[in-house]
Amino acid sequence: MQSTMTKAQQSGVWIRVPKSTARKRSGKREMRRTFKMSREVWLNIGLEKIDTHEGIIVKVLLDSSVTKMFINRKTAARHGFKLQKLDRPVAVRNVDGTNNSAGAITHWIEVNMYYKGHVERMKIDVCDLGRTKVILGMPWLQAHNPEINWKTGEVKITRCLPLCEENKGKEEKRTKKEKRVVTLEEEKIVR
Repeated sequence: MQSTMTKAQQSGVWIRVPKSTARKRSGKREMRRTFKMSREVWLNIGLEKIDTHEGIIVKVLLDSSVTKMFINRKTAARHGFKLQKLDRPVAVRNVDGTNNSAGAITHWIEVNMYYKGHVERMKIDVCDLGRTKVILGMPWLQAHNPEINWKTGEVKITRCLPLCEENKGKEEKRTKKEKRVVTLEEEKIVR
């Protein structure tokens, strides 16, 4: 059986959904696939509120299969990020094409993001992410094209956009001007 599977099938696990939860499609039970990731890439980054300049350190998942950047609704609420309402809700679809049970995305936040000397202002959509706090998706990965060592999980941002360098310069001026106190944890992340 292994020899007849494609490489994509070999990298994942097929799960038969129990009768009680399976949906009927053309008289057949639905099969769902879950991926067994050989390596996930997580970063510790700083997120700073635009209005108060208060910050948090959060674990972020880099995910090339995601079409935007997301923060967990609970994380945004717990840390008091200012939610901005979208003009129109955005439907969230699962991998299998069904609507996400948590509903549409209705809000976003704007933050400054810090990672090893990289500074960037970004807009992040707010939705339910389960245990994950923040996801940086394909638009961020394409824009920054980070160097990723897949063996160690180390990520270097060496091909930054001119706008990121501009933001870094502005942030350095602002922090000198305001004499903002940086915590030891932020120090580790920013540098």
